[in-house]
Amino acid sequence: MRGVLGIAGYVLREAVARKFILAFLLGVTGVLVTLSLSLRIEVLDGALAATRLFGEVMDSNILAVDVALRPIFMAAAAVTFYGGILFGIVSCSDFAPSLLSPGRIEHLLALPLRRWHILAGTFLGVMTLAVCGALYGSLGLVLIFGVKTGYWTAGPIISALLACVSFAAVYAVMLTTATVIRSAALCAALGGLTLVAGIIAGFRMKIAPFIEEGLSRDLFKAVTLLLPRLSSLAQVGMDLAASSPLGVQSLSMLLTGVLVFGLGMLSVGFWWFEGRDY
Repeated sequence: MRGVLGIAGYVLREAVARKFILAFLLGVTGVLVTLSLSLRIEVLDGALAATRLFGEVMDSNILAVDVALRPIFMAAAAVTFYGGILFGIVSCSDFAPSLLSPGRIEHLLALPLRRWHILAGTFLGVMTLAVCGALYGSLGLVLIFGVKTGYWTAGPIISALLACVSFAAVYAVMLTTATVIRSAALCAALGGLTLVAGIIAGFRMKIAPFIEEGLSRDLFKAVTLLLPRLSSLAQVGMDLAASSPLGVQSLSMLLTGVLVFGLGMLSVGFWWFEGRDY
């Protein structure tokens, strides 16, 4: 376990040394500070009386606070989910290829580490970054609206954690790709392709009727059945952030499908990495 934590710590140190990670944190902080300073919300007996942004009246209709904030929380959840995964794909695509690069991988294998320690530590380090970033942004949003309106909800935080679960499945593909071909560009490309495929899989039952009946439709259903339904999980995150009823029949089954896909891809990566010669 020490080997896994050591590799994870190395990944975190690499992330700190990269300027765009710092730029991301500063950007999120800037958005939160601007929102907290420029947004004025008038609340009367649990109802939203008026909202001012940069001094301009945004809405004067009297609504319950939780109802009025639903569109904001849903939009924030969507941005966190898709924007966070895209940023993670781009910013984390080079971690595994650089760790497996010639010279460095030979040095790591000479240490008292087992091969699975290297991959597991890389995955743990990247997911630590993802969770910390998601919690930072979502918790800041909850604090701002909680202080200004008195309405406190853990929905945006739960939604951010669901985004991390989805990114775990995407990064499992990227990490496995790095064990085969040490290319950051290819890792990012396949991560983006997995995201797109996961979005399509979430709408598989709506898309299927538009495909010609027969082998093509059956093949589409079979392939999308194996993919994580990321768009469905994104919708669940938006519903949770807005404290709305869930639009899926079983959240547990949805999470199980995403986790099984991610663990399956990691298993393939571990198996391939154990058999490679360096």
